[in-house]
Amino acid sequence: MYYLLMIILVQDTVIQAVQVIGGNVTVTQGDTAVLPCLLSGSTESLTQITWQRRTRLIKSNTNFYTILSKNGPENFNGRDERFSFVGNISIKNGSLQLSSVTLSDEGTYTCIYTLFPSGNYKTEIPLNVLVPPKVSTEDKLLFVGNEEVVLGSCTAANSWPPATVNWHLGNLSDVLIITHNFTENADGTTNTVSTLSGVPRRDLNNRLVQCVIISSAFPGGTTVPLTIKIHFPPSEVNISETSRYSFKCTSEANPKANITWSRLGQPWPESAAKVSGAMLQILKPTPQLNGLFQCKASNTYGTSQGPIYLHYLSSEGTGTAGWIMFSLLLFANAVFAAMWWFRSDKKCALPFVNTERNVRATDRTSGEPRERRRLSGTQEVESETEQ
Repeated sequence: MYYLLMIILVQDTVIQAVQVIGGNVTVTQGDTAVLPCLLSGSTESLTQITWQRRTRLIKSNTNFYTILSKNGPENFNGRDERFSFVGNISIKNGSLQLSSVTLSDEGTYTCIYTLFPSGNYKTEIPLNVLVPPKVSTEDKLLFVGNEEVVLGSCTAANSWPPATVNWHLGNLSDVLIITHNFTENADGTTNTVSTLSGVPRRDLNNRLVQCVIISSAFPGGTTVPLTIKIHFPPSEVNISETSRYSFKCTSEANPKANITWSRLGQPWPESAAKVSGAMLQILKPTPQLNGLFQCKASNTYGTSQGPIYLHYLSSEGTGTAGWIMFSLLLFANAVFAAMWWFRSDKKCALPFVNTERNVRATDRTSGEPRERRRLSGTQEVESETEQ
């Protein structure tokens, strides 16, 4: 009885000393994985090393590879040339290499050592496969409006594990709405789509936001920029004098407005004025140029236009700019004159522009005071002062 107990204790000590060492393996799809398997603590004879696997496609443990002490490695249950023996049976190293790893290879691999006379010893090696997402952003073809619409989206497609999509919006976080959508593909990968919604206002055009993708396959994550695009017709036309005798026409629009210049009511003065893009250049500032010029800005969505009135006075044989009035002043005077004409109970000549102050005069016949308006043209308008 004593000797039997000693034998059991010795065997238990031997069994406890034998250890199969594996590990947890993570690899990116398409790369090569090494499945480690080492035996330590045994001096018994090694008969063979057997490999089993349980994967996404193979649902139960199945033998697929053996390394015999005499005959070497052997594939079975469906030959897979991607597996190769990279260990050394003489030192009880049973490691395998798997090339061109796919997501379907993910699972648990079991390495089993058969020793004589004690039997089998094994360990499990989990294989984790990372599939980096295919990242893309999409901006929408939008027109300025008052209804909430999708402004853009960011997609992390065909990834494993599922990727997380976030946004850096800066000061737009209060006006934009974020939504997420998650779907699974037939091959086990996932798609994560995040959309930005808001009212397509003109001030959102060309605003930059950033899509941030967090994935196990992207240490630290990755960031992709997205520029919001809002289309709108040309805004109010602005004409500015950039230098003496040069005028520039601008108008905010998306797409960019096409700028054209024309002369209203008169032929274009080919030798005296030239157009270069948005610039109107006066080559010879003479009275022959006097009149109304118009700038027109247009794109797919609309047109905006604005005039400029030029007036030059002859001076010392050269042209000297007398004054420049924009259409706002011209039209305001015209409206004022029309209103005055229809409301007045006296018929009189209609002025075209009134640019000077009223002056006081005395009637030549009665000696009574009267109002006389000196006009910029050749006409004057007089009216009796109420007694």
